[in-house]
Amino acid sequence: MKLFLRVLCAACLLDAVPSQDMPYEERMAQIRACPPECHCPSDFPRAVYCDNQSLKSIPPIPPFTRYLYLQNNLIQVVSADALRNATQLRWVNLSRNKITNEGVEKGTLDAMSRLEHLNLDDNLLSWVPFPLPASLEHLSLSRNRISKIPDGVFFGLDKLTFLDLQANKLMDDAVTEVSLKGLNNLVQINLAKNQLSSMPLGLPPTTTQLFLDGNNIDKIPTGYFKGLPKVAFLRLNHNKLGSSGVPNNVFNISSILDLQLSHNLLTEVPLIPAGLEQLYLDHNNIKSVSGSDVCPTDIDGADGNDGVPRLRYLRLDGNDIEPPIPRDVILCFRLLRSIVI
Repeated sequence: MKLFLRVLCAACLLDAVPSQDMPYEERMAQIRACPPECHCPSDFPRAVYCDNQSLKSIPPIPPFTRYLYLQNNLIQVVSADALRNATQLRWVNLSRNKITNEGVEKGTLDAMSRLEHLNLDDNLLSWVPFPLPASLEHLSLSRNRISKIPDGVFFGLDKLTFLDLQANKLMDDAVTEVSLKGLNNLVQINLAKNQLSSMPLGLPPTTTQLFLDGNNIDKIPTGYFKGLPKVAFLRLNHNKLGSSGVPNNVFNISSILDLQLSHNLLTEVPLIPAGLEQLYLDHNNIKSVSGSDVCPTDIDGADGNDGVPRLRYLRLDGNDIEPPIPRDVILCFRLLRSIVI
């Protein structure tokens, strides 16, 4: 009787809120199938919350679930049986569990044929799991133990635009043209806090945001960014880049807007591209900055603000530079709104 009343009350509540294009029969089936360990809110009937329950396994998930939250548990196995009926899944959060590659049952991930977002952060994975569903757009695998990207793992993932692999154990031989092949529409890739000593090879030309902070990179090959014509946000903080490892024109690409080179070993300011808007050079070994050396345009040739460099924010603190900033720097970067020194 109590169960009947609970279902009846939930149905009454559902009638009072928008159906989210969910037929009445489906909403009722979703309520009835909600696992006792989970919460299925009446005002968001397609979501199932099973987080923070100390679960050791995934309970059977209701058939019309689109958003599934399983983070902060003790789950070791991603079971095909538990997800068999949940054929409409779009978003799955399995972060902060104890999942290993052996615990991902074969065929479980790619069976979720509508899945768009998969979060497996903070688990015990040793390699990028596969096969993955072709529908995937967002894959987050940060803070695992990943040292390998299996060849062909990204084949067929033409919708994947976001890949987060930060804080793993990836070395140069794991990030190659072969292992990254198939990322034809990738926009953002995060490889920060790994064990890279070289700039990664094989990044797709669609890459717009590249995060490489906290590696051991000491040089950038000449012409490296010719293969990345759309890169706009580049982070290389906390590496081992010295000025001898940074060719003077390497950042001279029209697409770049935000360049971060903090906490490296630079002794000189690299040539600043005309379109760059934000530049972080703090905590290096730079002793001076000269407009004649770093200005990408003719300081005296610009008419008004037309054609002048677009730099608006410049950070130089943590170096050996004594204020004030030389006048020719100000004349070159006349759109500057903030300088930290």
